[in-house]
Amino acid sequence: MLGRESIVFVIDDDPSFCRSTKLLLESAGFDVQTFGSAEDFLQSPRPDVPACLVLDVRLPRLSGLDLQRAFPKAGIHLPIIFLTGHGDISMTVQAMKGGAIEFLTKPFRDQDLLDAINRGIESDRAARYQRASMEGLRACYASLTTRERRSWLLSYQGC
Repeated sequence: MLGRESIVFVIDDDPSFCRSTKLLLESAGFDVQTFGSAEDFLQSPRPDVPACLVLDVRLPRLSGLDLQRAFPKAGIHLPIIFLTGHGDISMTVQAMKGGAIEFLTKPFRDQDLLDAINRGIESDRAARYQRASMEGLRACYASLTTRERRSWLLSYQGC
């Protein structure tokens, strides 16, 4: 299980779905935070740990697909698992083209959701490692003198 050092966010406007999903995920060892709307999620602080988002497509005001499109501008990087009770092919294609890792229709098998969450958290963990590595390289490069940068560029071009 990946819980405790990671978190699963669940956004759904159905309180009973949020409660039952939270119970399922906690029984599998995950830390879980639930939200009734995309706006509530955006306004809340989020821990800086590997995570994934279980997101209903149809939400009041800001839909799940709208939230997905807002992530890059907001600087949010989270794997998304979409859920819907009323999906269609166009909606599924939109979600997947936007980078969703899974699109499940309600009702779904519990194990399918748990498997998708495990993949999402592992994906986020790897992406965080890659972003941190790149930041380290940028910081290292920024600390070089102009002469050192030229020398590095010349040696790098020879590869």
